Amino acid sequence: MDDVAIIGGGIAGMATAARLQSQGLSTIVLEAHGQPGGCAGFYRRQGFSFDVGATTLVDFEPGGVGGELLRSIGMSPVAGEVLPGYVAWLPDRRVTLYRDSQLWQAERAKMLGDTPAHRQFWRRLDHIAGVFWRASRRGVRLPLRTPTDIARAVRSVGLANLPLSRYLNWTMGDALRAHGLRDDQALVGLLAMLVEDTVHSTVDEAPLINAALGITIRGSGLMRAEGGMRGFWRSFVDHYRRLGGHLRVGCPVRRVTGREGEFLVETRRGTIQARQIVSAVPVELTSRLAPGEVSRRLQPYLSRDADAGGGAVVVFLGVPEEEVDGQEFTHHQLVQQYDAPLGNGNNMFISVSAAGDTASAPGGYRAVMISTHCELARWQGLSPEEYDCLKVEIGTRLIALARRVYPRLGTAAKVCEVGTPRTYERFTHRPQGAVGGVRQMLSNSNQKAIPHELGVPGFWLAGDTTWPGLGTVACVLGSRLVAERVLHRARRWSPASRQELPSGSLGDAYA
Repeated sequence: MDDVAIIGGGIAGMATAARLQSQGLSTIVLEAHGQPGGCAGFYRRQGFSFDVGATTLVDFEPGGVGGELLRSIGMSPVAGEVLPGYVAWLPDRRVTLYRDSQLWQAERAKMLGDTPAHRQFWRRLDHIAGVFWRASRRGVRLPLRTPTDIARAVRSVGLANLPLSRYLNWTMGDALRAHGLRDDQALVGLLAMLVEDTVHSTVDEAPLINAALGITIRGSGLMRAEGGMRGFWRSFVDHYRRLGGHLRVGCPVRRVTGREGEFLVETRRGTIQARQIVSAVPVELTSRLAPGEVSRRLQPYLSRDADAGGGAVVVFLGVPEEEVDGQEFTHHQLVQQYDAPLGNGNNMFISVSAAGDTASAPGGYRAVMISTHCELARWQGLSPEEYDCLKVEIGTRLIALARRVYPRLGTAAKVCEVGTPRTYERFTHRPQGAVGGVRQMLSNSNQKAIPHELGVPGFWLAGDTTWPGLGTVACVLGSRLVAERVLHRARRWSPASRQELPSGSLGDAYA
């Protein structure tokens, strides 16, 4: 019997498993796909390695959320390209989003306005982001459900910053209106693309705190691992296995029954016994396979967020190096029109592997990923012929739009493939191919987020559909919070575990 079975080998599931394994619990990760990664995964084609979702790791340097994960499990820093920033291509200007705060302050004043209203707006945004980035790194947990949660939140935020809690009921649009900037086309255009990219929402729906964190994400450190996500996962899985952990790929879970101490996990490859369960797949999937009480308690959240999912389209290109020459930065984000809805090419991200990264592309070539958000409904109910036509149409469109940055892109591509919501549904088993969690709004975020525990002892939730939500950094933070609770629970009900687990562990931090 394993101490913990983790369902889903994405970044939340693998990070949770590694944390627990490093603290003395026996873990097994059950992944339906043939390799780990989920929406932060990869695939290979003709010597190229393509990232299928996330292309960068956030806050993985010492002191960051990702850095804390690596330190806590005894893993060396990840080798790769630390990005100094990336370029936002707006319809009428280019804005460089520098990582360096002084360079960024000068750039935004020059390109987006330097009036007193602009300065006051950015001061407010920077202050909110700074406080809540620190709180995230200190392990703040939402929704607040117990006195322990409240005390931890106060410590994480700091007494002097408690007045900022009033912004829990603000949207980004509210903040813009408070400074008279809601009609500033260029500023709102930049914020809108960053908000959609990080919290999958609009400026008028996105919670201000979440949006502020997303907008300032490049200041917390972006990096692309050598070999992309494939390089990251090779290192991470090797380390997890050296810790004694077990990863089973191609092993979809069919059903979980039982109770704490004696859960049974039915898979295509047999039944596994575990004392505790962490479900790190979308809550829709969790509801289908979990014990009845878990499913029942998830229903109000599923009903609430039924229309809040979104998808993505990605073009994967393996191109000669000369097709991506001429740009200082390897990552770019483009908005084509201010007054058109975002998605389907109007707001797209281009990620190019680093020069010399032969783990991502053969010598003389580079791997390129072009991604954009899309609605799920457009991809449902299509005939095979309709689906193929739509896939070709949007792939051609994205490459054409990307030529604004790289004029020769795709003209001599060795690989050219398109991923759609159907692709994500097939390979990651996410319902309808929805990726990255639900659109974050005041009605489903922070204090109203889906919690990591639903009152069913020994059964826990992790991943991008629970607090804190979207992105690699959020999933890594969530893994820490879940691992603390799992370990604390193991200490409570298993005297043997209390004796075997090392002192100074995550469980001690939770207690």
